[in-house]
Amino acid sequence: MISKSTVSVKAIFALLTLFPAVALAQEAGGEGIMSSIAEFFDAGGPFIYVNCITLCWGVAIIIERIVFIFFKYNVNAEAFMAQVQKLIMGNDIERGIKLCNAAPGAALPKVVKAGLTRANRGEFEIRNAVEEAILEIVPVLQKRTSNLAQIANLATLLGLLGTITGLITAFGAVGAVSAELKAKVLAQGVAEAMYTTAFGLGIAVICMIGHMFLTNMTKKIIDEIDQYSVKLENLLITRGKGSSAAIDRMS
Repeated sequence: MISKSTVSVKAIFALLTLFPAVALAQEAGGEGIMSSIAEFFDAGGPFIYVNCITLCWGVAIIIERIVFIFFKYNVNAEAFMAQVQKLIMGNDIERGIKLCNAAPGAALPKVVKAGLTRANRGEFEIRNAVEEAILEIVPVLQKRTSNLAQIANLATLLGLLGTITGLITAFGAVGAVSAELKAKVLAQGVAEAMYTTAFGLGIAVICMIGHMFLTNMTKKIIDEIDQYSVKLENLLITRGKGSSAAIDRMS
């Protein structure tokens, strides 16, 4: 089995290929890759190293959220609710609870289970149980995703800060060197400024794409919960009224 750290390293390297310097480094092959990456970071100045922290932070959140939202919290909602509906209509609440227990980490089964466990306690308790479960699961689904937008802003600002410091260094050094070295010093300063800006903007793009992707998937799961929780409440309430009517006829 591939470890999480191995997956994270591979993902980070794959994302780094978005930057021109690393893309060129891939063509060099072998030691050329490492030397090109080293040159890129050396030319970019200290703020590139600072921005590496934001890159690792953002990638870690994206990977963690994808694993949880796609593989832990998500289920085939339509198929799952079709089975639950059959069990409720067959008055087999216990099997419905067992079906929910088969996917203990998924979001929708948690909400459905909360309603099923109160199936025989009246309309008011059913609604309260379902609403309480929704209030518990929604923050878990949205956890840390909003941080990606903040990381994107932070990476952009760090890139711009590196741009400013690079230009200050460049123009400050121009006046302190001989005429033949001025062009070289100025070019180094401008390169530092541009590399830092490009790196920061690249990280921001990655984080914003991840934020958009995860937000859309989270919204899909929440919409399914809202839709099917109402359906569950109606099924259980109708079942309860049917049982009461049957008891009245018997008496």
